[in-house]
Amino acid sequence: MSFIWATRGKSWGFRFLATNYFADPLPEYESMFTGDETDAALFKRTGAKVGLRFPDPLDRKDASGRRIPHEFVVFPPLADEITSLEQGIETIWPIVADTYADAWARVDTSPDAEHLDRIGGTVLSESDVGSDSSPY
Repeated sequence: MSFIWATRGKSWGFRFLATNYFADPLPEYESMFTGDETDAALFKRTGAKVGLRFPDPLDRKDASGRRIPHEFVVFPPLADEITSLEQGIETIWPIVADTYADAWARVDTSPDAEHLDRIGGTVLSESDVGSDSSPY
């Protein structure tokens, strides 16, 4: 897939669930979202890439009661099709919804390689991703 996807689960902190096969997706992620940390919903085009942030469409909340955010850095050609937040959600969410539902059902553990392989995900540890510093 042509996107990076960061989110958290019911009992696990922020993780990259799709990395677009970047060994280290953090620089791409940070270049898109730095300066926009407080926006609960976001559509941002930077060059050929699109940044999307939106609350979980099923209104899921983590164990602390915080609504789950989903953040994407989308690359061409998929990014070429996205011109608004609404269109971004309509395009991206059907691709990842089942994968996230599987991850959500795994209450005590974060997703593993078996669940992420179909979307180009990589299982990264907390130290790979950093602390759970998101305001969400």
